[in-house]
Amino acid sequence: MRIDDVVTIASEALFLVIKVSAPILLISLIIGLVISIFQTVTSIQEQTLTFVPKIIAVFLGLMILGNWMLSELTGFMTRLWSDFSIYAR
Repeated sequence: MRIDDVVTIASEALFLVIKVSAPILLISLIIGLVISIFQTVTSIQEQTLTFVPKIIAVFLGLMILGNWMLSELTGFMTRLWSDFSIYAR
């Protein structure tokens, strides 16, 4: 296995991690921003107010996007294992 192969696999893996985690992180970011604006407008400064909606939104996001996330990860691993003979030279 050459250094170029390792770098290619590592960069593809990092891109996949970013691609798979981005929707859930964006959901959490948007919910947090909406709740922060709501807290600013209403002058409610309760720190725990953001946790429950974020947890619910992330859980729903995982339920909706989980199939896509898993298929992306298994596709990458299947391709990596199927190309194993190329890397083992």
